[in-house]
Amino acid sequence: MGIVSQEPILELQALMDSVDEPLNRTFQNVHQGFRAETLVRFLKAREWNVAKAHKMLVECLHWRVQNNIDKILAKAIVPTELYRAVRDSQLIGMSGYSREGLPVFAIGVGLSTLDKASVHYYVQSHIQINEYRDRVILPSASNKHGRPITTCIKVLDMTGLKLSALSQIKLMTIISTIDDLNYPEKANTYYVVNAPYIFSACWKVVKPLLQERTRKKIQVLPGCGRDELLKIMDFKSLPHFCRKEGSGSSRHSENENCYSLDHPFHQQLYNYIKQQSLITELAQPIKQGSFHVDLPEPAAEGTEIAKSLESELQKIDKGNGLSKSISGIKIDDD
Repeated sequence: MGIVSQEPILELQALMDSVDEPLNRTFQNVHQGFRAETLVRFLKAREWNVAKAHKMLVECLHWRVQNNIDKILAKAIVPTELYRAVRDSQLIGMSGYSREGLPVFAIGVGLSTLDKASVHYYVQSHIQINEYRDRVILPSASNKHGRPITTCIKVLDMTGLKLSALSQIKLMTIISTIDDLNYPEKANTYYVVNAPYIFSACWKVVKPLLQERTRKKIQVLPGCGRDELLKIMDFKSLPHFCRKEGSGSSRHSENENCYSLDHPFHQQLYNYIKQQSLITELAQPIKQGSFHVDLPEPAAEGTEIAKSLESELQKIDKGNGLSKSISGIKIDDD
């Protein structure tokens, strides 16, 4: 956790000691026994202002209770074909661990289409991965290394990033807002790889709008980032798109492709959710359909970033027909 001031942690801890059920119960699912580290995450997210961190954490706990987040790992996305369609269009996976024991998550920003299911399935899937990371993967890593491991590394693959990404900004902003409000400071570092020109143009616009602590976490690596990433992880933990320079980087088997449902990470996650679902269903039959979570209003910072991205993309497009307003993008229900 590093050297931090204990006073604000103790103040926030005293405030959280007075939290009643069911907030206290869901707080245990949040901290997983690493209470101090969790308090530090929320304090960092609010610039070490105890009152603001307390408000943020309590609102997060209310969100969890109101949306039954503690049970989301028992809510499988079925049938399997639908879940496979979600995985094929929402590219995210876990490729391994850094040498310090941090899980390495890969996100295919450029090639994710987010167009094979309703927004609720994509939000459900994203939260399930967050919860599986926080309640299964990180506690297991902490036990293995004998110290708290409460954050991860994210490698953002910009391969295939195109102007059509504008149509995804609304959903991506929703997911980002959920993370900012309810899973703050979970990423230790963001590594951006395979960045095309369009990313450079967008990054120039977005970077000044980010908070300083976020900017410091983002590293844009040359090419596929292989050489830089090998300084912090072994080759077997590299995401598949970082393993080779040039066109060869796209050649891999399905169990090496950490986005694929056939990858061991997704198989373990899906089997875990199915098992939890069966246990829960014995007590009470579960209705089919997506797990609806209240979709947050983007924070002012997120809204400004989205609008700036829209403006920049439209400038680059220069009349190629990409003029749809973000506010006009339809998010379908089931």
